[in-house]
Amino acid sequence: MTDLFSRHRALLERAVTALHERSYWTPYPEAPSSKNYGETAKADGEAAYAGLTGKPFQLPGHPESSRRGAEVSPFGPELGITYPACEPAVLIAAARNAAPALAAAGVEARVGVCLEILHRLNRMSFLIGHATQHTTGQAFAMAFQAGGPHAQDRGLEAVAVAWEEMTRFPTEARWEKPQGKAAPILLEKHWTLVPAGVALTIGCNTFPTWNSYPGLFASLATGNPVIVKPHPAAILPMALTVRVAREVLAEEGLPMDAVLLAVDAPGAEITTELATDPAVKLIDYTGSNQFGGWLRENARQAQLFTEEAGVNSVVIAGTDDFDGMCANLAFSLSLYSGQMCTAPQNIYISVDGIDTDKGHLSFDSVADGIGKAIDALLDDPARAAGVCGAVANPATLARRDSVRARGRVIRESGALGEGRTATPLLMAVDAGDALAESECFGPVAFLVATKDADDGIARATDLAARKGAITAALYDTDENRIGRAIAAFTAAGVNLSINLTGNIFVNQSAAFSDFHVTGANPAGNASLTDTAFVATRFRRVMWRRTVTS
Repeated sequence: MTDLFSRHRALLERAVTALHERSYWTPYPEAPSSKNYGETAKADGEAAYAGLTGKPFQLPGHPESSRRGAEVSPFGPELGITYPACEPAVLIAAARNAAPALAAAGVEARVGVCLEILHRLNRMSFLIGHATQHTTGQAFAMAFQAGGPHAQDRGLEAVAVAWEEMTRFPTEARWEKPQGKAAPILLEKHWTLVPAGVALTIGCNTFPTWNSYPGLFASLATGNPVIVKPHPAAILPMALTVRVAREVLAEEGLPMDAVLLAVDAPGAEITTELATDPAVKLIDYTGSNQFGGWLRENARQAQLFTEEAGVNSVVIAGTDDFDGMCANLAFSLSLYSGQMCTAPQNIYISVDGIDTDKGHLSFDSVADGIGKAIDALLDDPARAAGVCGAVANPATLARRDSVRARGRVIRESGALGEGRTATPLLMAVDAGDALAESECFGPVAFLVATKDADDGIARATDLAARKGAITAALYDTDENRIGRAIAAFTAAGVNLSINLTGNIFVNQSAAFSDFHVTGANPAGNASLTDTAFVATRFRRVMWRRTVTS
C-alpha cells in the first residue's frame, strides 16, 4: 500500500486553510491550456474521447449481467457507448461486502485515496471535458471547467471538510475523576468512527460531476461505499470517475467495489429500488422537486442531501451603470441556455421604471436594454455557441414553446447553428402571473412588473421561501433599501448578489468560499459544503475500561 496521505498531505492542509479563509484558492487550473496540463493534453483528451465512442466501456471487475447505454450528444451524434449493468440487489451486495475493509482502512488511508483520485481526474480533465460536453450540451470551455477543475474543487472541499470532522476529536483519552480521599477513578477511553452504510449518489443530466463529486467524496472519505447512479443521458463523465476510483482502490489493496456504477435506461429505471433498499443509508440527490419529494416519502431509512428546483430572482430597483447591468444579466441569462440551477428566471422591475445613470427609464426601456444586451452578446456566431452551448433535454425546448404564447414577448428565442440550441426568451408578465410562480428550467426569463422596488423584493423573497431559490440578485443605489433586501433574502434562505457588473455573475459558485445552496428553503436541504453535509455520514462509538495503574 502506498502512503498516499503523505504524498498529498500538503494539498490537504492547504485546502483546510482555504476552508477557513473563504478567499479565492484552487489547486486545479481552470484554463484548458498546455501550460497547465501539458503540450499534448488537448490532443490526448480528444483522442481518448474518440477512442471511447462506439465501444463497450471497460470497468474491470465490476459486476455485470448486461450492457446498457444510449447517450446522444445534444450537438447531434450518438455516443454509442455501453456500460456494465446489473440488478440493484447485486450492486447493494457488492457494496456491503466492500464496507468492512473500507471502514477498517482508517481515516488517513481513505483520505489519501480520495486525494489521489482527484489528482488523476485533474490530469484527465480534457477527456472529462469532452465527455461532459457531449452528454450535457455545455460548450467545451464550460464543460472543461465545470466537469473538470471546478468539480474537482468541490470534491476536494468535501474531503477537506470530512478530514476536519473526522479528526476534530481525539481517538483515545485517559479519564481521571478525583474521589476526595479515595483513589481517583481511572478510565481509558477509545472512540471508533463508524460509517453510516451504503451511499447512493444520484446524478443529474446538466452537471454530472460538479453536483455529484461532493457527496461521492464526502461518503468515500468517511468510509461509506458509494453506488454512483448517473442520469441515463450523462453516464460517461461519472463512468470515467468510477473507473479511476476503482483503479486507485485496487492499487491500495482496498476493495474496488467501494465505488460502483449503476446504469439504467428510460423505462427501466433502477433508482427507486436502490434508494429504498434498507442497506442504503445516505442519498445525495440533484434533480426535480417531484422526485425529491418521492425520496422523502419512501427512502425513509436514509439520510437525504438534496439540491432541487427553485425560482431564482433578480430585483432591479435602480443602477448607476445601466449598460454594465444589462451586459451582466445578458451573460447570466444566456450562459448554457439558462440550464444552471443558479441561473436567474424572474426579473422584478417597477411598473413605473427605475432611476439610472441614463436618467429615469421605463419598464419597457429596461426590458429593451436587457434584450439588446443579449443580442449584442450573441451577435457573433462563434461567441454565441461558446456561451449558450446546446440544450441537454428536448423537453426543455418544449417547455419554452409552451409558455411563449402566454405572455408578451420582449425578445424571441432562436436557434444557433447545429444541434439542439436556443437563445434566451424574454417575456413581460404582470405581478402574480402564474408563469412566474414556478421554475421554467431553460432559456426563459420573465420580466415581472411590480408596484415598486420594495414590492419586487417582497415578491422575490416570498416566492423563494415558498418555492425555493438558490441565488438572487439585486440592483439598487439606495443603501437603506439594500439593507432591507439583505435582511429579507437572508430570512428567505437565499444567497444574494448585489450590483454585479463586469466579469462576475450570479450564476457562479466558488468552492472553498461560497456555500452552494443554503439548505434553508425548498431548493435543497443541504449545502455544499458545510459541516452538516459531512458530519452525519459517520458516528463515533466508544469503548472504555478501568485502569489499575
